[in-house]
Amino acid sequence: MLFLNTDHLSRCRQTLESSLVLYRQAQEGSIDQEIFRNAIVKGYELAQETAFKLLKKALKVYGHGGRKLESTPVKEILRLAAVHDLMTLEEVEHWFTYRDNRNNTAHDYGVAFAEQTLVLIPGFLADVARLVETLEKKLGKLADA
Repeated sequence: MLFLNTDHLSRCRQTLESSLVLYRQAQEGSIDQEIFRNAIVKGYELAQETAFKLLKKALKVYGHGGRKLESTPVKEILRLAAVHDLMTLEEVEHWFTYRDNRNNTAHDYGVAFAEQTLVLIPGFLADVARLVETLEKKLGKLADA
Protein backbone atom coordinates (compact mmCIF):
# COMPACT_ATOMS: atom_id res chain seq x y z
CA MET A 1 0.00 0.00 0.00
CA LEU A 2 1.42 3.36 -1.03
CA PHE A 3 0.87 6.46 1.02
CA LEU A 4 1.88 9.71 -0.60
CA ASN A 5 1.87 12.53 1.92
CA THR A 6 0.79 15.76 0.25
CA ASP A 7 0.60 17.73 3.51
CA HIS A 8 3.90 19.54 2.95
CA LEU A 9 2.88 20.67 -0.54
CA SER A 10 -0.49 21.84 0.78
CA ARG A 11 1.27 23.77 3.54
CA CYS A 12 3.68 25.34 1.02
CA ARG A 13 0.66 26.46 -1.00
CA GLN A 14 -1.05 27.96 2.06
CA THR A 15 2.11 29.79 3.08
CA LEU A 16 2.59 31.15 -0.42
CA GLU A 17 -1.03 32.28 -0.58
CA SER A 18 -0.72 34.06 2.78
CA SER A 19 2.53 35.73 1.69
CA LEU A 20 0.77 37.03 -1.42
CA VAL A 21 -2.07 38.48 0.66
CA LEU A 22 0.38 40.19 3.01
CA TYR A 23 2.43 41.49 0.08
CA ARG A 24 -0.68 43.07 -1.43
CA GLN A 25 -1.63 44.63 1.92
CA ALA A 26 1.82 46.12 2.56
CA GLN A 27 2.53 49.71 1.70
CA GLU A 28 3.87 50.07 -1.85
CA GLY A 29 7.67 50.18 -1.85
CA SER A 30 7.98 49.42 1.86
CA ILE A 31 10.46 47.05 3.49
CA ASP A 32 7.50 44.92 4.56
CA GLN A 33 6.44 44.55 0.94
CA GLU A 34 9.97 43.58 -0.02
CA ILE A 35 10.08 40.98 2.77
CA PHE A 36 6.82 39.45 1.56
CA ARG A 37 7.98 39.54 -2.06
CA ASN A 38 11.13 37.65 -1.06
CA ALA A 39 9.00 35.16 0.88
CA ILE A 40 6.85 34.64 -2.20
CA VAL A 41 9.86 33.91 -4.39
CA LYS A 42 11.29 31.41 -1.88
CA GLY A 43 7.89 29.85 -1.25
CA TYR A 44 7.39 29.47 -5.00
CA GLU A 45 10.73 27.67 -5.30
CA LEU A 46 9.98 25.38 -2.36
CA ALA A 47 6.50 24.52 -3.62
CA GLN A 48 7.90 23.58 -7.02
CA GLU A 49 10.64 21.38 -5.60
CA THR A 50 8.14 19.69 -3.30
CA ALA A 51 5.73 19.10 -6.21
CA PHE A 52 8.46 17.56 -8.35
CA LYS A 53 9.52 15.21 -5.53
CA LEU A 54 5.91 14.08 -5.11
CA LEU A 55 5.54 13.54 -8.85
CA LYS A 56 8.64 11.34 -8.86
CA LYS A 57 7.20 9.26 -6.01
CA ALA A 58 3.88 9.03 -7.82
CA LEU A 59 5.52 7.94 -11.06
CA LYS A 60 7.15 5.00 -9.27
CA VAL A 61 3.64 3.59 -8.86
CA TYR A 62 3.37 3.53 -12.64
CA GLY A 63 6.55 1.49 -12.99
CA HIS A 64 9.15 4.20 -13.48
CA GLY A 65 12.37 3.36 -11.68
CA GLY A 66 13.62 5.57 -8.88
CA ARG A 67 17.21 5.81 -10.09
CA LYS A 68 16.17 6.77 -13.60
CA LEU A 69 13.67 9.33 -12.26
CA GLU A 70 16.39 11.00 -10.20
CA SER A 71 18.34 11.79 -13.37
CA THR A 72 15.27 12.62 -15.48
CA PRO A 73 14.88 16.33 -16.31
CA VAL A 74 11.94 18.07 -14.65
CA LYS A 75 10.18 18.78 -17.93
CA GLU A 76 10.27 15.07 -18.77
CA ILE A 77 8.84 14.29 -15.31
CA LEU A 78 5.99 16.67 -16.16
CA ARG A 79 5.42 14.95 -19.51
CA LEU A 80 5.28 11.58 -17.77
CA ALA A 81 2.75 13.04 -15.32
CA ALA A 82 0.51 13.86 -18.29
CA VAL A 83 0.96 10.37 -19.75
CA HIS A 84 -0.39 8.92 -16.49
CA ASP A 85 -3.19 11.50 -16.13
CA LEU A 86 -1.63 13.14 -13.09
CA MET A 87 -1.78 16.43 -15.03
CA THR A 88 -3.52 17.65 -18.15
CA LEU A 89 -1.43 18.83 -21.11
CA GLU A 90 -2.55 22.38 -20.33
CA GLU A 91 -1.33 22.01 -16.74
CA VAL A 92 1.99 20.64 -17.99
CA GLU A 93 2.39 23.76 -20.16
CA HIS A 94 1.70 25.90 -17.09
CA TRP A 95 4.31 23.98 -15.10
CA PHE A 96 6.81 24.43 -17.95
CA THR A 97 6.30 28.18 -17.58
CA TYR A 98 6.69 27.95 -13.80
CA ARG A 99 9.87 25.91 -14.18
CA ASP A 100 11.37 28.30 -16.72
CA ASN A 101 10.58 31.20 -14.40
CA ARG A 102 12.00 29.29 -11.41
CA ASN A 103 15.24 28.60 -13.29
CA ASN A 104 15.69 32.36 -13.65
CA THR A 105 15.79 32.74 -9.86
CA ALA A 106 19.26 31.22 -9.85
CA HIS A 107 20.47 34.11 -12.00
CA ASP A 108 18.23 37.09 -11.27
CA TYR A 109 16.80 38.06 -7.92
CA GLY A 110 15.95 41.56 -9.04
CA VAL A 111 12.65 43.38 -8.79
CA ALA A 112 11.81 42.69 -12.45
CA PHE A 113 12.11 38.95 -11.90
CA ALA A 114 10.03 39.14 -8.73
CA GLU A 115 7.34 41.08 -10.57
CA GLN A 116 7.23 38.40 -13.30
CA THR A 117 6.90 35.75 -10.62
CA LEU A 118 4.10 37.62 -8.85
CA VAL A 119 2.06 37.57 -12.06
CA LEU A 120 2.32 33.76 -12.15
CA ILE A 121 1.45 33.12 -8.51
CA PRO A 122 -2.38 33.05 -8.69
CA GLY A 123 -2.35 30.45 -11.48
CA PHE A 124 0.42 28.56 -9.73
CA LEU A 125 -1.62 28.36 -6.52
CA ALA A 126 -4.56 26.93 -8.47
CA ASP A 127 -2.35 24.41 -10.26
CA VAL A 128 -0.75 23.28 -7.01
CA ALA A 129 -4.19 22.77 -5.48
CA ARG A 130 -5.26 20.68 -8.51
CA LEU A 131 -2.06 18.63 -8.32
CA VAL A 132 -2.61 17.84 -4.65
CA GLU A 133 -6.21 16.86 -5.36
CA THR A 134 -5.23 14.67 -8.31
CA LEU A 135 -2.38 12.94 -6.48
CA GLU A 136 -4.61 12.19 -3.51
CA LYS A 137 -7.42 10.91 -5.74
CA LYS A 138 -5.26 8.82 -8.08
CA LEU A 139 -2.91 7.35 -5.51
CA GLY A 140 -5.71 6.77 -3.06
CA LYS A 141 -7.40 4.63 -5.68
CA LEU A 142 -4.14 2.84 -6.44
CA ALA A 143 -3.51 2.22 -2.76
CA ASP A 144 -7.00 0.75 -2.32
CA ALA A 145 -6.75 -1.44 -5.42
